[in-house]
Amino acid sequence: MPGALRSLLVVSGLLGTLLNAYASDLIGLRVFKLERVLEIWVAHSAAGPYRLKVSYPIAAMSGGLGPKRREGDMQVPEGFYWVNRFNPNSRFHLSLGLNYPNSSDRKLGNSVHPGSDIFIHGNHVSAGCIAMTDPIIEKIYRLVIQARDHGQHSIPVSVYPCRLNERNLNWLRSTYGDRPDLQHFWSSLIPGYVLFESTRKWVRPHVGRDGYYAWPRNAG
Repeated sequence: MPGALRSLLVVSGLLGTLLNAYASDLIGLRVFKLERVLEIWVAHSAAGPYRLKVSYPIAAMSGGLGPKRREGDMQVPEGFYWVNRFNPNSRFHLSLGLNYPNSSDRKLGNSVHPGSDIFIHGNHVSAGCIAMTDPIIEKIYRLVIQARDHGQHSIPVSVYPCRLNERNLNWLRSTYGDRPDLQHFWSSLIPGYVLFESTRKWVRPHVGRDGYYAWPRNAG
């Protein structure tokens, strides 16, 4: 920016406004399997608050509700992840890899063959991944790359079976009442959902020795 122009903007009070307008936001993704929605949230700082930027319909997901536990089960994972790979040459147009299996998955899933290579990608077919169509993955990929290139080293992706509000929780208890394993696992996701809904902060859990997510007591 030329010095004369910068001086003029400083004097007029517009420089800060322009810099804020072009500052890159932090970004986070939430996925809801039952609703088949991917949300992109942004914030000016790690302390939040995050605000919803855009929601996109998910074109295809294989499997049903519940976490991925072994290679070949065709399940989309559930839990708390981050983007760890960027593939501009994917056979599904563009793809963003998740750090599956994370430490929870390794403890609760098949210890030998938990599966791998879980992506958010283009196209409209899925084999354990989240397919968004080519035009939409281009928009998502661009936002995530921009955040990475501006210094965000950990881009979170929270994957839920559904929105964990009271109505849906009652439905999960009724529909999956014969699956105590799922009920126990989902109960460890609920604090993450509730904390974000109430604070708009992206709180990171840790994984206990039993493999379930645990949350800091002072997170709210």
